[in-house]
Amino acid sequence: MSDTSDPADGPELPQPLAPERLCVPVTAADFDFATTADLAPDIGWLGQERAVDAIRMAADIPHGDFNAFVLGTPGSGRHRIVRAILAQAAAMRERPSDWVYVNNFDAPDKPRAIELPPGQASRFCKAMEHLIDELANDIPAIFESEDYQTRRNAIEQDFADLHEAEMSQLFERARGRGVAILRTPMGFTVAGLHGGEVLTPDKYEALSEDEQARVDAAVDQTQDELAEVLKAAPAREKRHRARVETLNVEMATAGVDAAIAEVAEAFHDHAPVRAHLDRVRADLIENAQLFLIRDEQMQGGPFPGPTSKHYARPQFQRYAVNVMVAHDGAGQGEAAPDTQGAPVIEESLPTLGNLIGRIEYASEMGALVTNFTMIKPGALHRANGGFLVLDALHVLQEPFAWDALKRCLRTGEISIYSPGERLSLISTVSLDPDPIPLKTRVVLVGERLHYYLLAAYDPDFAHLFKLQADLNDHMPAGEDHRQGYARMLGSLAHDAGIRPLEPGAVAATLRESTRLAGDAERFTLDTDTLSDILREADHWADGNDHGAITAADIDRAIAERDRRASRLRDLSHEAITRQTVLIDTDGARIGQINALSVLQIGGTAFGQPSRLTARTRMGSGKLVDIERETELGGPIHSKGVLILQGYLASSFATDAPMSLWASLVFEQSYGGVDGDSASAAELLALISSLAEAPIDQSFAITGSVNQFGDIQAIGGVNEKIEGFFDICAARGLTGRQGVLIPAANVKHLALRARVIDAVRDRRFRILPMRSVSDAIAVLMGAEAGQRDADGAYPQDSINARVEARLRAFAEARRAYVKQAVEPPGGTP
Repeated sequence: MSDTSDPADGPELPQPLAPERLCVPVTAADFDFATTADLAPDIGWLGQERAVDAIRMAADIPHGDFNAFVLGTPGSGRHRIVRAILAQAAAMRERPSDWVYVNNFDAPDKPRAIELPPGQASRFCKAMEHLIDELANDIPAIFESEDYQTRRNAIEQDFADLHEAEMSQLFERARGRGVAILRTPMGFTVAGLHGGEVLTPDKYEALSEDEQARVDAAVDQTQDELAEVLKAAPAREKRHRARVETLNVEMATAGVDAAIAEVAEAFHDHAPVRAHLDRVRADLIENAQLFLIRDEQMQGGPFPGPTSKHYARPQFQRYAVNVMVAHDGAGQGEAAPDTQGAPVIEESLPTLGNLIGRIEYASEMGALVTNFTMIKPGALHRANGGFLVLDALHVLQEPFAWDALKRCLRTGEISIYSPGERLSLISTVSLDPDPIPLKTRVVLVGERLHYYLLAAYDPDFAHLFKLQADLNDHMPAGEDHRQGYARMLGSLAHDAGIRPLEPGAVAATLRESTRLAGDAERFTLDTDTLSDILREADHWADGNDHGAITAADIDRAIAERDRRASRLRDLSHEAITRQTVLIDTDGARIGQINALSVLQIGGTAFGQPSRLTARTRMGSGKLVDIERETELGGPIHSKGVLILQGYLASSFATDAPMSLWASLVFEQSYGGVDGDSASAAELLALISSLAEAPIDQSFAITGSVNQFGDIQAIGGVNEKIEGFFDICAARGLTGRQGVLIPAANVKHLALRARVIDAVRDRRFRILPMRSVSDAIAVLMGAEAGQRDADGAYPQDSINARVEARLRAFAEARRAYVKQAVEPPGGTP
C-alpha cells in the first residue's frame, strides 16, 4: 500500500498537525519577571468573578433567607475563597451578642436564655461565681456573729421563759389543789397528794369517799389545764420558729443584699440580668442554710481553687451561669480567637448535636439526670451574628442534621433537642431551654450534583438558599490572562511556603494546566492539583539546590506523578507489546481497525487501542452489535451503532432494501463498553468490509459520527493519542504511524513532550478529520467519492464499491426469495 501521507499518490488527504498545534504555545519568553516573588499577590480569585460576587452578596445582604450554596468541583478552592471573602465581611461587622443560660427558679426544666453585650457573658459568669464565693464566707460569718447569737439567744430565752412561766403557774395551781405533776419518760402524769406525798393506790383506797372525790376533781381539773398548756405548745413553737426565721431572713438579707449589690451595679443597665439577680436574691435568702452545711468538701467555699467552676458544688449549680457564646475568647462557646468582628465558623462534623447544641446527662444512682449547666452550644450558637460554613454532603449524611438546619433557618431561632426525644426513644427527664434567636448567614459548599438534587427534591431549599455561587472549572487561556495566572501561581507558592517560580516553570505549569482542563484554550482552576504540583516541584528543586522552581522541576514533578500512577497502564501496554492482546501497528487488513479508548480507574486515566472488527454478508438488514447482544455495551455505545446503521441505510443503495447482515465486535474485550467515540471506527470497519478495501493498521482512530457522516468531538483525546503512541514507540516508530482525531478536538490537544518531539521529527502523525470521507482517504488510500449530478458515485471510489456490494446483496436476496417462492419444475 502506498504512503497515504502523500497527496500526490491518491486523494487529497487531511494534513498532519504541526507540532505547535499539539500544545498551548506558551514559553518563558512570554513573561518579563525574574521569579513570581516579583509579582503582586493574586487577591482577586482569578476566573471566579461570578461566584465571588454571589458570595459577597450573601455576606452583605441583610435578609435572612439569602443563604448561599457554593457549588463546584473538589480542588477548585471553594473553601479557601469562601473563607477569605467571609473573613473580610466579618471584619467589617460589629461583634454579635453573647448568650448564656441561667436557672429558671420557677421551672427548673425550662432554663432561661439571656442575651448580653459582646464580651459580657464571661464577666457575668465570673461575677456570679464571685458572688457565691463571697456568700459562702459571709453568711456563715453572719450567723456566727455576736449580734446574731445575742438576738437568737434572746428569742430562745423568751421562748424558754414563756414555757417555764406557764408550766410554773400550772405546777403552783396544781399544788394548791393537792395535785402533783410528774415528768416521766412518756411525758407528764398527774397524781393526787396527801400529807405532802403522792398518793399510792393503797393510800388512795384508804381515803374516804369525799376525800377521793375531792382528789379526783382536782386531778381532772389539773389534767385539763395541763392539756391546754401542752396544746398551746405547737403554736408557741411555731411562733418561735417564725421569730427565728424572721431573724435569719433579716440577717441573710443584709448579707445577700450587700454582696449582690456589686453585681447589680455592674449590670445596672441590663434588665434581663437585673431580673435574674432579683430571682437569685430571693432564692439565696430563702435557702441561706445551704451555706451553713459543714463538711470537708466545703473547705475553701463552694467554688474552690484559682479557677472556680460553677459545677464544683452541686447545691450551688442553681446560681451558676452557663456561657453558651462568649466573644471574648473565653467560655465553652468561644466564637473565635479574634475578638473583633463577627465570627466565621466552619463545622467539619455537622452532627445534630454539633449543629444545634445538645443536652448532656450524668448518671446518679442508676438514673440519668441533667440541669441547665449541661447544655452545650452548637455551631449555630457560635456562628450567631456571623457566618457558618458547612459541607453540604456532610450535613446530608448526618441523621436529622439537614432537617434541623432548615428548621432553625426557617423559624429564626435555635431550639435544642435530641433524636431520642424526637423519636420518643427515651423517657428520662430532660430540659426545654429557651430558644435563642438566630441571625446568621449559612454557606453550604458542595458539588453541582448536590445542588441540583436539593433544588429538585427539597421544596424548602430554594426558599432558604437563594444564592447560587457556581465556581468555574477553567478560564480562557488567552495571552491577556497569562500574567494573572502567573500571579495566581505565585500566590499558591507563597501560601504553601515554597520557592517562587521562574518564568520557565510558569510556562510549564500553564501547559500542564491546559491538559488538566482538557482544552488547549482553557486554564484549569483546580488550585488544589496545581498546588500539589508546585509543592512536589519544590521538593525536586530542593534536591537540585535550585533557588527557585525551574521548568525542569515542574517537568520532573509531572513525570513522577505519571510514573506513580502508571502501573496499570504499563500492564495494559505490556499485554499488547507481548502480543497477548493483538494490535497491529503496520500492514493493512480488511474489516479491521484500531479504535482508541480511555480507561479511568480512580484518579488515573490512560488510553489504549482496541482491535475492532466487522464482518458482512447478505442478510435481512440486521446489524449485530456483539457488545450489545452480550450486554457488555452501554446505552450510549448502542446509540452510536444505531446512528451508523442509519448512515449506511441513507447513504447507499437507497432504492433497494437493506440486504445486509453485519457484525461488530471489540476483540479481546471482556468488560463493559460504553460511549460513542468508537462509532467512526465501527463505520469505517463496516465500509472496509463491504468495499473489501484494506485499512492501514499504522493508524488508530477516535471520533463519533452522526447520520450525515460528520465526525464529532470526543473526550480524552490526549490520553488516547498517547496510548497508541506509546505502543508504536515500544515497537519502533516508522514515520507512517499516526492517529486520526476529530477536527473539533484539535483545540483540546495538550500532549506530552515525547509525542510532540516525535511529531516534530516526523516519526509520528496526528491528523484531523471532519468527515468519514477524510478518514477513508487516509486509512484506505482511496477516494471516498461524492455523488454526481446523476446520483452515482465515481467509479472505483470506496462509496461506489460499498453501494455495488449492497446492491449485489439485494439482488442475491431477491433471487433467493424468488427461488424459494417459485421452485424449479413448476408453481408450488
